[in-house]
Amino acid sequence: MSVLEPLAARYAYWLGLPAEDTVDTSDEDPAEVRAMPVILRMERAEPPSRTALLEAAAAAAVAVCLDERAEPEGEWHDPLKAWVDGRIRKVARRARGAHWQAVQELPGITIEVDGAEARALLPGRVVDAPKEVSRLQISGSELPADEPGPAPDSVPRLLLNPEVSMTVGKGAAQVGHATMILASLLDEAERAAWAETGFRCSVRTPPVAVWKALCPIEDPEGSWRRDGVVAVRDAGFTEVDPGTVTVIAQRVMAATS
Repeated sequence: MSVLEPLAARYAYWLGLPAEDTVDTSDEDPAEVRAMPVILRMERAEPPSRTALLEAAAAAAVAVCLDERAEPEGEWHDPLKAWVDGRIRKVARRARGAHWQAVQELPGITIEVDGAEARALLPGRVVDAPKEVSRLQISGSELPADEPGPAPDSVPRLLLNPEVSMTVGKGAAQVGHATMILASLLDEAERAAWAETGFRCSVRTPPVAVWKALCPIEDPEGSWRRDGVVAVRDAGFTEVDPGTVTVIAQRVMAATS
């Protein structure tokens, strides 16, 4: 059984919550808040393209969760389960040079897409973040919008909300949520086939009309059956309003049918 199973069980419920309830953390102990650090390589001399970096971050997050070490007898299972059982928080940080090399020694997976690199680390309590992570900046550098061209039909599509502005760090966390939710609803064969591609996916910003036609907020179960789409609904702690749908993910079968 995948460590992501709880996400599938909670998915429709989360989409149906009143917006103000998505930000309610009254049941949490601040000392026990857990997050997955997502480290974005952003070298000053040769910055990556925005789209490629988001695609690398999206793949890295789900790769950690579906790694063999995340299986019930694996060394990563318990910390991942403790994280997934709560809110699937991610904290994206930027690194370059020696700081980027230092995080390669921490448990996690690095994914490279078209020269852009991101490393998703094993989640843990935020208060216990190792110094290699806590010293990295969360905000600061930004990457300009790019023109990645048409999305291939052979990989899942991640569609960013065209009516919401997000920094590259916020976007990286959101697309990582999207691949995890999508993987939780795929069957074992589909997950295995995706793993063989290195969890490649495309990140694009669609026209508003396309976004609104696909957004599953009103009928999450029907949208999954018809269109193979799932949505990320953000709690609104940073950058966006509570309850905002930030990303729609679409499985390969739906995208190619």
